[in-house]
Amino acid sequence: MTRVWKWNRPVTVREVLEDLQRERSIAYTTVMTVLDNLHHKGWVRREAEGRAYRYEAVSTRAAYAAALMNDAWSQSDNAAAALVAFFGMMSDEQRQALRDAVRIVEGTAGGITAPPPEGAPEVPDTAEASETLGENPGSAQDGRGR
Repeated sequence: MTRVWKWNRPVTVREVLEDLQRERSIAYTTVMTVLDNLHHKGWVRREAEGRAYRYEAVSTRAAYAAALMNDAWSQSDNAAAALVAFFGMMSDEQRQALRDAVRIVEGTAGGITAPPPEGAPEVPDTAEASETLGENPGSAQDGRGR
């Protein structure tokens, strides 16, 4: 998934293979099998192009990470304690990013959208992220991001 997210466009098995082969030796059939498995699990959609397919991520990496965090948090029997422990693990930079994210989300209440702070990462629209995740139920439930 990292390679598919990296390009943020539909990719072929050959493109992923060539990128991976810069780091290690890997077979075409291995990459093809992994992309086919990701398709069957609902992680990527594919479209035929000649005799091959182009694969595209169903969800953004940010939406996937958010779903993982939400899933982990929802499984806690004490959500407040889980959040306190999680925030305690964060760096100062991560806590500032959290403050910025809360400001952005609170700024969207009532249809008013607050501009993101300068240098803040792009935050997906909450409704769009929910809709995207709805297309892929269970993606965050198995805990595998590959």
